[in-house]
Amino acid sequence: MFTRRQILTAATATPLIGAPAIVRAQSWFAGYPFALGVTSGDPAPDGFVIWTKLAPKPFEPHGGMPMVALPVTWEVASDDRFKTIVATGEATARPELGHSVHVEVTGLQPDRPYWYRFALGSDQSTRGRARTLPLASASPARLKFGVAGCQNYEDGLFTAFRHLANEDDLAFVYHYGDFIYEYKQRGPDYDKDGLPVDQVRHHVGLDCYDLADYRLRYAQYLSDYDLQAARARHSWFPTFDDHEVQNNWVSDNDGRDQSPAEIFRLRRQAGLQAWYEYMPVRAAMLPRNGIITDMYREARFGDLLAIDFLDTRSFRTNQPCGDGFKPYCPGIGDGKAQVLSPEEESWLTRNLTRGQAKWNCLAQQVMMMSLDRRRYADEKETIYNLDSWAGYRVQRDRLLAKMRGLDNVVVLTGDEHQNYAGLLESEGRPVAAEFVSTSISSGGDGSDLRAGSDMLLRNNPQLKFINDQRGYLVCDVTPDAWTTRFRVMDQVSAPGGTIATRASITVPRGQPSLTIA
Repeated sequence: MFTRRQILTAATATPLIGAPAIVRAQSWFAGYPFALGVTSGDPAPDGFVIWTKLAPKPFEPHGGMPMVALPVTWEVASDDRFKTIVATGEATARPELGHSVHVEVTGLQPDRPYWYRFALGSDQSTRGRARTLPLASASPARLKFGVAGCQNYEDGLFTAFRHLANEDDLAFVYHYGDFIYEYKQRGPDYDKDGLPVDQVRHHVGLDCYDLADYRLRYAQYLSDYDLQAARARHSWFPTFDDHEVQNNWVSDNDGRDQSPAEIFRLRRQAGLQAWYEYMPVRAAMLPRNGIITDMYREARFGDLLAIDFLDTRSFRTNQPCGDGFKPYCPGIGDGKAQVLSPEEESWLTRNLTRGQAKWNCLAQQVMMMSLDRRRYADEKETIYNLDSWAGYRVQRDRLLAKMRGLDNVVVLTGDEHQNYAGLLESEGRPVAAEFVSTSISSGGDGSDLRAGSDMLLRNNPQLKFINDQRGYLVCDVTPDAWTTRFRVMDQVSAPGGTIATRASITVPRGQPSLTIA
């Protein structure tokens, strides 16, 4: 290891170009500084964000890094062998942000792949692959992208991410949230016969409360090479849901009504800062005053698709009736209750009604279909999931009314740890399709159907498909049709899990309906 004085001296020079020969020839650290991999995100027609984080000892305080800012060089090439470098520079890895690096690369060509890498001293990162978006004026004939999220480390292996990395021709991956789980399970899991079994893996540390806790949890997740592979192979559009902070949190409420708002805001700030540090997002999403005000944002894939990435946590009012799965209560019809802030709702309405793309997509976190959740014959009253849009009827109905007549809206959702496909209705008429992606690992192996799924389908005619295996979605979009493939794992509890397509479901443009193959 170099001494602190040597590191400070070396930090004034560019590691690959201007550094002394001894610095170029030797590693600065006892461990590999790029142990948590690389990724890219938030692509645009002229560039994207490239990310890495210096952590030679990921599970030690500060990742084993000295508490000084260090220069990291980066390169972007037009070929995977880096024969043609099209952009290069130096970024500063700062201890205040956990030595994470977010480079907003610009000046690139639209709608094509690029490769990137980082270097520190003689250490070089793995290479990553990114792709720019088409120009807004372009008319692409096709778009393929992935949808994934909900990856509880303790529930299963991340083998699905290895399969996602090997999906060909994906323009990007939309991650709907629950990148980490903030708690450590106490006690065993249980098998199908109700007998105790060990968890597949175990979280390091206890429940996450401060920044060090969250950083350690992300480090453990990103030490998984299957997850690293998916992040290096594809550009990501990341969003967050609840477990990045605490289960079922909304706004200033901790989800359990146990912490005063001013105390919970400290935990939320820590969780969202860690999310920013580990995600390939732009500086506009750095938390300020405990909140990320610009998490909701738009991306355009030429005139083929406009995607609105929503924030359904930061400005939501508290779940009605004490949260949970419950019968109807007056809070569901509260006209002041909201999932989106007035500013976000106005922004979304403007985007939906502009008519500049053949397809409109809402990429968000919690189910928009208002399902009757009864699964058992002895349940007499309709049951609602109050942590979904079903608990916020007035704003939900207002938003669905804005979709009437568009006939080109698809909603992408996570959170449920199951696959669903169904139709969203306004005044009794379908106005959009909703595809709910299952989890990467949360919930364990699962099976084709949970108990009571037949009753769920029977009580909800708008619901057309349900499945309880782990995996992800691949969306294939053309000007005339949107096809979603539900890719499912045979197991996540042991290595060697295989992937297969459980169903392919198509929505024709101009007619909100579902055809299942």
